[in-house]
Amino acid sequence: MKSSKIIFIAACFFGLALFPALSGSFGVDLVTKIMIFAIFALSLELLVGSTGLVCFGQAAFFGIGAYATVLLSPQDGAASLYVLLPACIAVAGLYALLVGALSLRTKGVYFIMVTLAFAQMAYYVVHDTPLGGGTDGIYLMMKPVGGSLIDLDGPLTLYGFTLLCLVAVFGFLSVLLRSRFGRALAGIRVNEQRMRATGFSTYPYKLAAFVISGGIAGLAGFLFAVKDGFVNPELMSWHLSGEVLIMVILGGLGHLRGAFIGAFAFALLQELFKSEAIFGEFAKHWHMGLGLTIITSVALLPRGLVGLPEQWRARLIGRRTPLVALDTAEAPHASH
Repeated sequence: MKSSKIIFIAACFFGLALFPALSGSFGVDLVTKIMIFAIFALSLELLVGSTGLVCFGQAAFFGIGAYATVLLSPQDGAASLYVLLPACIAVAGLYALLVGALSLRTKGVYFIMVTLAFAQMAYYVVHDTPLGGGTDGIYLMMKPVGGSLIDLDGPLTLYGFTLLCLVAVFGFLSVLLRSRFGRALAGIRVNEQRMRATGFSTYPYKLAAFVISGGIAGLAGFLFAVKDGFVNPELMSWHLSGEVLIMVILGGLGHLRGAFIGAFAFALLQELFKSEAIFGEFAKHWHMGLGLTIITSVALLPRGLVGLPEQWRARLIGRRTPLVALDTAEAPHASH
């Protein structure tokens, strides 16, 4: 990672660390939610941007992590953070192992449809059975605690813990993608047939990436359930899978910081178009404004928001080029 990129990411995390001192309770709650979705977007970036696997069922792992948080918590006391968090990640990872073992035997649009089908199966399990409380969902009675140091019932503590998880996930994926395993995933994304020709069995690499992605999504689901204290079947809906895919595309495929930027951009655009103080009655139709903005962004920024600086530099250089050519063309006339 180039020094400029490292400085940018470090500045973002430093700004997030300072944010609670400059904001009120609403801002802390909003940014906590956005950081959770940034972790969720990073989980999908590992599949879509780094491996070339377009998964349309990522919400299933997110929802399973959230439901596991509630279902595995005791009704008469607080669960241990050090037991509950790994358990939620493991449950989401196990379901990802099942889904990946079957869906990765397909390719292209068939892979997309199979992952969507598995996600819908999970959705209807919690929607139509008493296990997940049906359409009403279920409440988390007491938030998990990590001894005397970590009590996630406090908004600032939850904010700090979520930021710590975001930094850990970003750092873990950065190291992973720079490793031999990450280079193998990059090779699969570029040309899987060539990877097989060189002796790589690509299936285990893709399955491992799928399981890691599912576990990270489960972590995001755990944080979401702890934050809201409530889960419902909509956490597994295909709409949420579509939203997180938009975050990754909006930020820029193939870049971890793209998923990070995309999550913040998408959430802030939502809040912007929902603001009645800015848009008045049009705020009731915020989906339209958000949709048009995303369409425009994708059309004007083919590499996403992460490619915006390079696109600006290219345009500036392009504007200067005719002037250089003009000076060169006029040079002989000047000599005369």
